[in-house]
Amino acid sequence: MQLILFGPPGVGKGTQAQIISKELNIPHISTGDILREAFAEKTELGLKAQEIMQRGELVPDNIMIGIIKNVLVSPKCSGGSILDGYPRTVNQAESLLNLFDELKIKDFRLINIHANETDVIKRITNRRTCSNCNSVFNYDNIKNETKCPKCGAVNSFFQRKDDKEEVIKKRLEVYNNTTLPVLRFFEKYNVTLNVDGSGAIDDVTKEILEGLKVK
Repeated sequence: MQLILFGPPGVGKGTQAQIISKELNIPHISTGDILREAFAEKTELGLKAQEIMQRGELVPDNIMIGIIKNVLVSPKCSGGSILDGYPRTVNQAESLLNLFDELKIKDFRLINIHANETDVIKRITNRRTCSNCNSVFNYDNIKNETKCPKCGAVNSFFQRKDDKEEVIKKRLEVYNNTTLPVLRFFEKYNVTLNVDGSGAIDDVTKEILEGLKVK
């Protein structure tokens, strides 16, 4: 089964991707991760993407879809995968479906995790990151702690710039204007599973697995 994970920033896609990956025994394919792998392996497309990103430009869709294709045809994805972070535009969605046709991938679902924007902003601005191990915590859980529960570093918690309210609002604006139309694009294919991401992590996972009819 090929899954596409979709939703606004801060809705919990990364967390659910890791859990569902273990539950279904299929790899979590993050676009950020596969770009870094392509850089490290010095593939032709990886080197092109790296050169473009070093100029501060976005990787073109034709290069990105080529990198995704290389991953989807690899042995680790023979049983399916969870694609996270792509597509972000309608053009990318069209390219992805063309790739699915080329690879004869017919069993695919789009998991749309949604939540109230106010809840999303609150959730993200409440994040704190350990500067030593990069683990992320809810501020309410560590506000009285001086040591990181993961690595033991002292006074290491900080708020990333990406987690500040003004940045989050801008990211949500970009999502609503550029990425949300992708959801409407997929509606005509009847492959969308809508999931409420505002609940507890286990409840969201349960809703996803039940929606996919996985026991």
